[in-house]
Amino acid sequence: MEAEPPLYPVAGAAGPQGAEDRLGVPDGPEAPLDELVGAYPNYNEEEEERRYYRRKRLGVLKNVLAASAGGMLTYGVYLGLLQMQLILHYDETYREVKYGNMGLPDIDSKMLMGINVTPIAALLYTPVLIRFFGTKWMMFLAVGIYALFVSTNYWERYYTLVPSAVALGMAIVPLWASMGNYITRMAQKYYEYSHYKEQDEQGPQQRPPRGSHAPYLLVFQAIFYSFFHLSFACAQLPMIYFLNHYLYDLNHTLYNVQNCGTNSQGILLGFNKTVLRTLPRSRNLIVVESVLMAVAFLAMLLVLGLCGAAYRPTEEIDLRSVGWGNIFQLPFKHVRDFRLRHLVPFFIYSGFEVLFACTGLALGYGVCSVGLERLAYLLVAYSLGASASSALGLLGLWLPRPVPLVAGAGLHLLLTLSLFFWGPKPRTLQHIWTLYAVAVLWGVGSALNKTGISTLLGILYEDKERQDFIFTIYHWWQAVAIFTVYLGSSLPMKAKLTVLLVTLVASAASYLWMEQKLRRGVVPRQPRIPRPQHKVRGYRYLEEDNSDESDAEGERGGCGGGGRGDCAEEEAPPAGLRPGPEPAGLYRRPCPYEQAQGGDGPEEQ
Repeated sequence: MEAEPPLYPVAGAAGPQGAEDRLGVPDGPEAPLDELVGAYPNYNEEEEERRYYRRKRLGVLKNVLAASAGGMLTYGVYLGLLQMQLILHYDETYREVKYGNMGLPDIDSKMLMGINVTPIAALLYTPVLIRFFGTKWMMFLAVGIYALFVSTNYWERYYTLVPSAVALGMAIVPLWASMGNYITRMAQKYYEYSHYKEQDEQGPQQRPPRGSHAPYLLVFQAIFYSFFHLSFACAQLPMIYFLNHYLYDLNHTLYNVQNCGTNSQGILLGFNKTVLRTLPRSRNLIVVESVLMAVAFLAMLLVLGLCGAAYRPTEEIDLRSVGWGNIFQLPFKHVRDFRLRHLVPFFIYSGFEVLFACTGLALGYGVCSVGLERLAYLLVAYSLGASASSALGLLGLWLPRPVPLVAGAGLHLLLTLSLFFWGPKPRTLQHIWTLYAVAVLWGVGSALNKTGISTLLGILYEDKERQDFIFTIYHWWQAVAIFTVYLGSSLPMKAKLTVLLVTLVASAASYLWMEQKLRRGVVPRQPRIPRPQHKVRGYRYLEEDNSDESDAEGERGGCGGGGRGDCAEEEAPPAGLRPGPEPAGLYRRPCPYEQAQGGDGPEEQ
C-alpha cells in the first residue's frame, strides 16, 4: 500500500511530480529568484502611472469644490446672522423687552467698528500667519473664527459680541487671501498632473512655461466665485423662512420716508423704529442660531477633511525659511511693481461695488421703495445673477485678457449713470421688476470683476513664493475700501455714486495703461525673494555633526563623531580619476549602519 503524499510539500524538496511544477518552473533551491520577487508579469507601468495622475487630478477638483463650498457656507452664515441680528436690534420694542437698558445700539456700533476697522492692520500679520500655519490651516483657523462669531450670539453681551467681532475682523483678510492663493495653487497642480510626461522630460527643477496653467485657473476661479456669490442667497434663507413672518409691511415701516434712490440721504432716513409686528420667541431664535452654527461647523469640516495641502511639506518649509523679517517686509516691497500699482484702483473698486450692492442698491433703492420684506428677494436676485455670470469669466479662454474685466466695468458704468438719475418713489411697487433687473445686472458686473481680477493676479504672478503676498495686498485694499464705505455711510446717495463712478473710471483707465505697458515690453520691478536658510541640512547622518554618535565615539573622535580631520587618512583615488571633480556619492562619510558593520562605506566596495 503506497504512502499518501503529504498535504503540503516540504520546502526545498522535490514533490511527487519531480523537480518542476506544472508551469515548468524548477522548485526548491534551484528556483530562480526573479520568479519569486520579480515584477508582476501583467504589470503595465504606463497604465498605472496614468491612473495615478488621474486620481491626483480628481483630488485637485475635490479640493477646489470643498474650498468653494466651505467659503460659501462660511460667508453665507456670517451675512445671514449679521443681517438678522441688525434688524432685530434695530426694533425699539425688541430692545426694550429683551435687553432693557443694556445699550444694544452702542454694542452694535462697536461690533461693526470691530469688523470694519480691524482689517486695516491685516497687512502687518496676514503673510506671517499664512506662512506660519500654512494655506490650508489658515483657511481652517479663519473659518473657525467665523464660527466663533456665530456662537457668541447665543449670549448677546458686550463682552461676547465685541471681542468676537474684533477677532472676526482680524480673520477676514487672512481667510480670503489664503482662499485666493489656494485656488491658484490648485490650478498649477492640476497642470502638473495633466502634463506629467512633459514634466518628466524637462526635469523636476524646470519650471513650466509661463501662463501654462491659465486655462485651468480660469475654470477654477469661475467655480469658486459661482459658489461664493451663492453665499448672498444662502444668507437670505433666515429672512425668507423665519424673520419675514414677523415684519410689518411697507406702509408702516416707510411711513415717514420721503426720498429714495439718488435723492436719499444716509441709510433709510425716516425709517420707522418699529419693524416687528410680533416678537420672535427666544426658543425659535435659538433654533435658527443653532442651524447657523451647525452650518458653520460643517464648513469647518469641509475645509479640514476634504481640502488637501496647497504645497508639499518641503515647499512649506522653504516658504517659511526665507526669514520672518523678510516675510513681514515683502508685501510692502511689492509696491515697486508697476502692475500692482496700476491695479490698486480696481482693488478699491472691488470693495466699493460689493458694499454698494448690499447697502446702497438694496437699501437706498430697494427697501426704501418696496419695503423691508422684499430685501431678501433683491439680494437673492443679485446673488443668482452673479453666480450664473461667473461662468462668463471663461470667455478669457477665447477673448483677449482685458475683455471680461473691462466688460464688467463698462456694465457697472452704465448702471451707475442710470442710478444717478433715478429716484423711485417710496411705498411704490411698480418699480419692483426694474429693481430686480438692476440687481441681476449688477451681479453680472460683480462676477466679471471678481473672476477677472483673481485670474489676472494668478496669471501675472505665477511664482508660488509670491502668491500669498499678492492676494494679501488685493484683499487688504478691499478691506480699506469697505472701511471707507463704513465711514461714509451717512453721505448723500449722489456723493456715493460720484465716488463710485470716479473710482470705476480711474480703475479701468489704470488697468488699460498697465496692459499697454506690458505690450510695450516694460519689465516690472519685483522684489527678490531670499533663498531659504535651512537650519538642518539633509538627514542627520549626513550632517557634519553626527547627532547619533555615542559618548565613547565622541571622546575618541571617531569618524562618526567629529569632522573629517578627526578620521583616519582616506585612501587616495586612482590617478586616472584625480583631475576631475569628486563624485558626491563615492567619497562620502559612512552612515551609522556602515560604521556598526565595521566598514568605511562605499570606498571599500
